Amino acid sequence: MGLFTKVPSIEPAAAAERANGGGALVVDVREQDEWNAGHIPGAIHIPLGELAGRADELPIDQPIIAACRSGARSAKATKLLNERGLDTTNLEGGTKAWHSAGLPLDPADGHVA
Repeated sequence: MGLFTKVPSIEPAAAAERANGGGALVVDVREQDEWNAGHIPGAIHIPLGELAGRADELPIDQPIIAACRSGARSAKATKLLNERGLDTTNLEGGTKAWHSAGLPLDPADGHVA
């Protein structure tokens, strides 16, 4: 649990507002099968294992919300991206919490794997 206290985090409803109207980019760091099952609309997919090598693909002038299934992998992603100077926040509770809050997934009939 200590890792979660070391990175900035955001609750799903606030994350949705930041992503939909606040200009934040959601980066989903789950594996391909998890992404295929259902992901946050508008998110981009970079698995955590590829993130260090692909971080330069992300915009330096746009806030980022890191997402995974439960918030653990995305906390690691948040730490990594913040260390590289990117304004990154962890989605608290991950896509499980997002979906539980009644927020949409893509595809619309998707689920959190």
